[in-house]
Order: sequence, then structure tokens, then C-alpha cells
Amino acid sequence: MIMYLSMMLTAAVVSYAATWGARLVGNRLELFAPIRSRDMHSSPVSRLGGLGIFAGVLVALVVASQSFFVKDIFRGNSAPWGVLAGAAVIVLVGVADDLLDLRWWVKLIGQSAAALVVAIWGVRMTIIPFVPEPIRFDSDPVNVILTAVLIVTTMNAFNFIDGLDGLAAGVAIIGGAAFFLTAYWVHRTAVLLDRSDLATLLTAILVGSCLGFLPHNWFPSKIFMGDSGAMLIGLLMASAGVVSTGQITSGLYDRVNGIPTIIPIVLPFAVLFLPLLDLCLAVVRRTAVGRSPWSADRGHLHHKLMDIGYSHRTAVMLMYMWTAVLSFGGLAFAVYPWQIVLAVDLVATLGMGLLTAWPYLSRRSADTPGRSADAAG
Repeated sequence: MIMYLSMMLTAAVVSYAATWGARLVGNRLELFAPIRSRDMHSSPVSRLGGLGIFAGVLVALVVASQSFFVKDIFRGNSAPWGVLAGAAVIVLVGVADDLLDLRWWVKLIGQSAAALVVAIWGVRMTIIPFVPEPIRFDSDPVNVILTAVLIVTTMNAFNFIDGLDGLAAGVAIIGGAAFFLTAYWVHRTAVLLDRSDLATLLTAILVGSCLGFLPHNWFPSKIFMGDSGAMLIGLLMASAGVVSTGQITSGLYDRVNGIPTIIPIVLPFAVLFLPLLDLCLAVVRRTAVGRSPWSADRGHLHHKLMDIGYSHRTAVMLMYMWTAVLSFGGLAFAVYPWQIVLAVDLVATLGMGLLTAWPYLSRRSADTPGRSADAAG
């Protein structure tokens, strides 16, 4: 744990310093994207924050490759460098989009290129998690395509949810922490000769990089992560998920005391539930009115929260709470009896649902006496 936390701290320190540098460069050169109608800010803000997050990832991975214990992950394994190469590609694409506002199909080509780099030289999805038995694929082209599709989907999900100051970074920290604890616990508990793990390292570095970035991005934000940062988070989260699901058929989870094999299936969906839900709703909403799924609008979940009465900060905190309930609610299945966890999760979800709808319910309750009086008159 000490080495993983050291890599997390390294990523946080570098990300904080690099983001500060990106702020200075962006402001000095006035590298501001035009303010769009859907944006929640009214003054120009640099969108180069993704460079700071990437710097944290880059330095932490290089340091890890030379550090005690975690360097075993790199021995005879090109996957970490493949993930880093894909991350570099997507950051370049994201920066170009943040500055030039690329056409949607150009950005999609860039996303696909980054995902293919990861799938070919990094991690690769060889199974689809399914109950009671996972579905295996022994064809390399199919494995590459599955991995690329998953990474592109996750990148766009995080890109869509990045609409309020601190939102995407905070969601990544909370969800990544749950992912990190699960991956670490599995490898710490199982009887293994080598307990180092790429998924644990990637999530530790991801959480650290976002922790270093968040102070700059907290409302009112001094810099945005932009598409480069949001898509980078999605790529790293998806890569960690591919690693963990690939360990199902290795028997690793069966060797851990009492952990259900379904956990590596449930947890990634729990962590990514909000971004994926927002993505699906956006696609349905836009195609239903004949628009491109990639066209921008002001109908995301965070926009709806503000529309019903939440302030900027409270909307972000509410999304944090939802992420914590879903992520750690999924993690709890690995530790406690599923009947107890399911009951607690249902109560927590109901409570969060009532809390989310409270401004709407309060306003409706306040309006009811007035309507009744009008009707009586």
C-alpha cells in the first residue's frame, strides 16, 4: 500500500504544479476557447488543465517503473507504456479540440486512434463479463475492437459529464478510490508470488493526478481540464477496468477469501454509472429530435440539477454523493453478505433520490396551497 500511495502522492504533486504552469501559459497566451451557450461560466478560462493531469500520470508512471515493488509491473510487460502512449495521443487530440473546436468526426477519429494504441500495445479485453460464466474471445482483432469500443465509450462518458467546476475530477477521485481499494484488496488477500497489479497502479495514479488538479478547478474554476483531461480520465479508467475484468478467468478472484467473482463485473459499472447514464440519455435525447449524438446541448444531468434549483456547488456535491453511494455500494459486495449490502444500497439510493428531488418537491408543495385557493375562489 505504501508504494501505491507514494505513486498517488507523486502524481498529485506533479499534477498540481503542472496545472499551475498550464494556467500561467494559458492566461499569458490567452489560449481561451470561445464561451458557448451551454457553458456555465461567463468569463474566459483556459482549458489546458488536461496537460497538468497528464504530467502527473507521465511522471508517476516513469517513477513507478524504477521503484521498489511496483517496478515488477513493468518487467516484461509493455501494457503500462501502451496505456501511456494512448494517453499521450488523446491529450494531443483533446488540446487540439479545446483550442480549435474540432468537428465531431475528427475528434472521433482521434479517440479511436488513442484507443487502438492502448488495445494493440497496452491492455486488451479478452472476455466480456457475464453471469454465470464470462464469454471468452480468442481472436486478436475482436479483442482489439472490443477494447477500443469500450475505451472510446468511457472517454465520451467522462467528457459529457465534465460540465461543472470540479465535477469530472471529483467523480474520478471517488470512483477511482473505490476501484483502487478493490483491486488492492484482491491482490493483497490472494495467495500470490507477485502482488503488484497494473489496475491498482493506474487507479492510484489517476486519483492522485485528479487530486492535484482539483484545487485549481474548484468553483470558481481557475482552469478547466478540457476535453484533453476528461478523455484522459476515461481512457485510464477504462484501461484499469479491462485489466481487472481480464483477471476473472485467471482464477484470481476465486483465490481471494470470500470475494464473489461478480465483483470485477459489478464495480466498473457502479463507478461509471453516472457518466454512462448521462451519455446514454444525451444520445437518446439528441437523436430523438434528429440531431447528431455528438452535438452539444444543455440537457446533461448536472444542468438538470441546476434547473430544479441547486446551486453550482451543491449540484457538484450531489453528484459526488451519488458517485460515492454507487461506487462504495458496489465495493461493499466484496466484503459483506450480499443481502445486507443490497438492503443498505436500496435505502441509500432511495434517500439520495429524495434528496435530489427535494427542491422540486418543496417548490411543488409550496405552490399547492395557492392553486387550491384559486380553485376555491
